[in-house]
Amino acid sequence: MNSTAEKLLTFIKESPTAFQAVEMMKKRFGENGFTELKEDEHWELVNGGKYFVTRNHSAVIAFTVPEASSDVFHIIASHSDSPSLKIKENPEMVENGYVKLNVELYGGALLAPWFDRPLSVAGRVIVKENGQICEKLVTVDKDMLMIPNLAIHMNREANSGYKYNVQKDLLPLYGLESAKGTFFKTVAEAAGVAEEEILGHDLFLYNRMPGTIWGGEEEFVSAPRLDDLQCAFSSMEGLIAGKNEKSICVHMVMDNEEVGSGTKQGAASTFLRDTLLRINLGLGRSYEDYLISLAKSFMISADNAHAIHPNYPEKADPVNRPHINGGIAVKYNANQKYCTDGISAAMFKGLCKEAGVACQVYVNRSDVAGGSTLGNISNTQVALNTVDIGLPQLAMHSPYETAGVKDTCDFVKLAEVFYA
Repeated sequence: MNSTAEKLLTFIKESPTAFQAVEMMKKRFGENGFTELKEDEHWELVNGGKYFVTRNHSAVIAFTVPEASSDVFHIIASHSDSPSLKIKENPEMVENGYVKLNVELYGGALLAPWFDRPLSVAGRVIVKENGQICEKLVTVDKDMLMIPNLAIHMNREANSGYKYNVQKDLLPLYGLESAKGTFFKTVAEAAGVAEEEILGHDLFLYNRMPGTIWGGEEEFVSAPRLDDLQCAFSSMEGLIAGKNEKSICVHMVMDNEEVGSGTKQGAASTFLRDTLLRINLGLGRSYEDYLISLAKSFMISADNAHAIHPNYPEKADPVNRPHINGGIAVKYNANQKYCTDGISAAMFKGLCKEAGVACQVYVNRSDVAGGSTLGNISNTQVALNTVDIGLPQLAMHSPYETAGVKDTCDFVKLAEVFYA
């Protein structure tokens, strides 16, 4: 089991933002015989083929076409982004002998854990090459920034609760005043371009602390961005290992889930619909055939779930209390924040039984509102039977989260069976 968790930690280490996560998946699929398709080119699909296509370099859909004809899609959906702090335009702020960076909040982050730990910057810069706008992925691979806490002597109420102001409290320290004007020079060097060539950027802070496997029996895995790279990794590994003989197997990883999915590369976009329709047309089928295929298909919306907390058990539902390494959690919500219903739950439980993995139930307390995820949003574009599931974890939306070693292995196993 630890070997799978170690592979997960390597994947996460190399994926400080959604852009690098998709690049890692592209590399992994390329090593395993998948052909890259482009949205702005014609597709030539064949039975037995393996393909992937990206949008915005932050969302990816990989799929396999079986040798024998199939008109059923088996889809696992997850997301590539995580809550963070995004670098604003003209970020350097010089005050009182220091250089700070101007940032804004991306997603619903737990803010306190961002303090007093080594941080750096990753994402992409946009340049012009041979008359064409293009992107360069960049990871500044060094301890570059820190957000220092205010000492307890100057804030005696710090341990009594504090409301953080992102514009004041969360500005990372970059250097002393002598470092003024060097931030983009550092970024450009890491990207392999000249500073004056940078025309645009999408840069985020990332936590430099490495992931670890720990616990009395090495049962826990902790790392940045487990939500939702743990599910994306498991789906990817399952697709690569699966036989892909009975259905058109689809691995979908969308961006911007943490901010509502309403972008061209999010779950509310046409990316999945466009891709499935092009697969259908590429295999010589009609639009009506496509609609028939959707009616027979199944999607697993995979986005991590809350495990019962060791110190706050009262925050969990009185009955349905997922435990780390206790099985994949099926997520329910009466107001359709999750799209699990009786039919999709039954289908998923049958799949778990076939794969030999346990499942458990996640439901919010009735007096606590929960968030939505990919399933119900993507169903507005592509309507099919869908179950919402997740791997139980602690400290969701912290820059350092905790989940289970066994749960990772179980989801890889289930994905492999699903992609049979």
